[in-house]
Amino acid sequence: MEKILIVKGNILFTKTLDKLTVYKDSYIVVKDSIVEAIYKVLPQKYMNYQIKDYKEKLIIPSFVDLHLHAAQFLQCGMGMTKQLLDWLNDYTFDLEKEFKNEEFAKEVYTKFADKLIASGTLRACIFASSSTAGTEILFEILKAKGIGAYIGKVNMDSNAPDFILESTEDSIDGTRYLIEKYKDEPLVKPIITPRFAPTSTNKLLKELGSLAKEYALPVQSHLNENLDEIRWVQELFPNAENYLDVYNDNSLFGQTPTILAHGVYLSDDETEIIKRNNVILVHCPDSNINVRSGIMPLRKYLNLGLKIGLGSDIAGGHKIALNEAMVRAIQLSKLLSLSNPEYTPLTVSEVFYLATKGGGEFFGKVGSFEEGYFFDALVIEDDSLTADRYSLEDRLERFIYIGDDRNIIARYVEGNKIT
Repeated sequence: MEKILIVKGNILFTKTLDKLTVYKDSYIVVKDSIVEAIYKVLPQKYMNYQIKDYKEKLIIPSFVDLHLHAAQFLQCGMGMTKQLLDWLNDYTFDLEKEFKNEEFAKEVYTKFADKLIASGTLRACIFASSSTAGTEILFEILKAKGIGAYIGKVNMDSNAPDFILESTEDSIDGTRYLIEKYKDEPLVKPIITPRFAPTSTNKLLKELGSLAKEYALPVQSHLNENLDEIRWVQELFPNAENYLDVYNDNSLFGQTPTILAHGVYLSDDETEIIKRNNVILVHCPDSNINVRSGIMPLRKYLNLGLKIGLGSDIAGGHKIALNEAMVRAIQLSKLLSLSNPEYTPLTVSEVFYLATKGGGEFFGKVGSFEEGYFFDALVIEDDSLTADRYSLEDRLERFIYIGDDRNIIARYVEGNKIT
């Protein structure tokens, strides 16, 4: 028997980068978790169904965060004056080792998941830690919460403190265990996750690439984030033509669906390979500022036709709410345009697209209210003075800039109301 959900309100989403699609005071009909259509006047055949009427509130797609570190959640807002590699050594590794403690992992990951959901992010690509047991706990918590995610046990067997490293064999064995346990889950799934090239031996990278192909699993990691990092990769992998070549040579660069965070510094040859391999880049503006990496030339990449999503990148990024990343992406694009007039600043519709449909593409038909898409949605309440005075587009922009979890009064994943 079909499950029908009908919600009514002011509906906003993006089919393309350049334009918001707006339906004032309209109905979304959802059949078995999938958007059937949007109607200004509800067809007669649906008149006997219950309608969830949100009146003047905004109904928007929920946010998709393509890059964040759950094991760094407690570290948000700390060490923000350090550069990337110092930040990892002085703060991050020491925290991540604690996730071998299962009680600690359960407490922190529960708080992480609750904050993620409260902020409106209902799909995410997540780095856990190198602990297999700790990563298993994160899987179970997110399954119970009812949101969609790819979760990666972080693989690292070199160039980090001994207390956080594993042997190549243990890293692969733990990864395979999690793959076998969760590969058939409908919402929370495994993803191959080398931390980044410098903390992986060639043997580990090659075996991870083999796992990705064997199980047809996606891949996530980091690419060209920081100048010191890029120089380090060149020293560690002298036979590689560039940073992305390290991944490409090991079947971790588009051989299966791949997302790579940052890409702040890319040559024209590298952008061409990224486009050809259908790799998705993740723009993490707060993190790039905080750990002094630089500014991704996002407009350039969009003009070249690269696929881009947004990431909070906690704890390099200090706020988990993805609307913060949207705002910072616009602000950085304005700064970049001052010295590069050809890079026109981003618009609200563009960053909204990146945070919804752009990132949602990695999960399938997610991030839009077009026919055939999963109904993942947020219901936004703003004050009556704003609602009465401004357009729907203005109200959405205001929520993106100054809204928070207090404005989100309902959350849906695949048609199921989770809060």
